[in-house]
Amino acid sequence: MDVILLERISRLGQMGDTVKVKDGFARNFLLPKGKALRANEANKKKFEGQRAQLEARNLERKSEAQQVADKLDGKSFIIVRSAGETGQLYGSVSTRDIADLLIAEGFTVARNQVELNQPIKTIGLTNVAIALHAEVEVTITLNIARTADEAERQSKGETLTTAEAIYGDDINENARPDSFFDPNEDGEGDEG
Repeated sequence: MDVILLERISRLGQMGDTVKVKDGFARNFLLPKGKALRANEANKKKFEGQRAQLEARNLERKSEAQQVADKLDGKSFIIVRSAGETGQLYGSVSTRDIADLLIAEGFTVARNQVELNQPIKTIGLTNVAIALHAEVEVTITLNIARTADEAERQSKGETLTTAEAIYGDDINENARPDSFFDPNEDGEGDEG
């Protein structure tokens, strides 16, 4: 189906472009959300009549997004979650969690603006892109840790995904893997 774009859509085109898209994408997303019109003569005339108004609205949205972006770009946020000793989270951090965190911090961000290909499942520092507008994107850093103290240690560059990092130097020397077996042993056990 051919449609006329009413705003810039990434990987598709600019405002005013006539593009061919799959029917389902047009019927289920572009047309209901007001992002496109069917490409026919009546709609082309309608678009040309509204072009100045659409461009003004787009510019206004872009400037609002840019103001939020200036405050948000490069910021770091701490998320405290339970995790195992290896740093694997019991659960995950999803786009909803990130959007809720940003809203709690006073930023207006929708869940669909958080660009996360898959949920975050380990502790550590993670960069996440936030698309505030089709032409305005910022990157924030999420510091995912078990406690606020660990988050501070991670922000200084420490890796907390090993037992030594969690327990520090007070890990029992006899509990280390190399104390359980003798590397000089020939591999045959006492069995037999």
